[in-house]
This record gives sequence, structure tokens and C-alpha cells, in this order.
Amino acid sequence: MSEVIKTHKCPICHKLFVDEKYAPFCSKRCADVDLGRWFNGSYAVASEDLDELEVEELGEALEKNAQQTKQ
Repeated sequence: MSEVIKTHKCPICHKLFVDEKYAPFCSKRCADVDLGRWFNGSYAVASEDLDELEVEELGEALEKNAQQTKQ
């Protein structure tokens, strides 16, 4: 029986690769390019701004949880 070889496509340069040393990237260079994009703000995770009331409610909930955890 023949062995199945799993290939992946690098999200940076789009080359197919087999070696998983830098997965999901094909090389250290592509992994560093991706990291650089995160550092310079090219990538961002969407979030919502909380209004003052929501911030207060969240703080109270965290304090309550911390008190319950101590008991």
C-alpha cells in the first residue's frame, strides 16, 4: 500500500509544502512575515467598544466572581 503524503498551502506565499516545522507556514520567513503583519497592525481582531455602564457591570461581575472564588 502506498503512503499518503499530506500537503498544505502556505497562507503567505501560497506554495504547497509537506514539512510541518513552521506550520501553517512553509518557512520561517513566511512565519516572520505573518508576525510582522500582526505587529504593524495589518491584521486586527474586531471588537466592540463598551459604554460606561457595561464597563461598570463587567467590573462588578468580576469582583463578585473573585469574592466567590476566595470562599
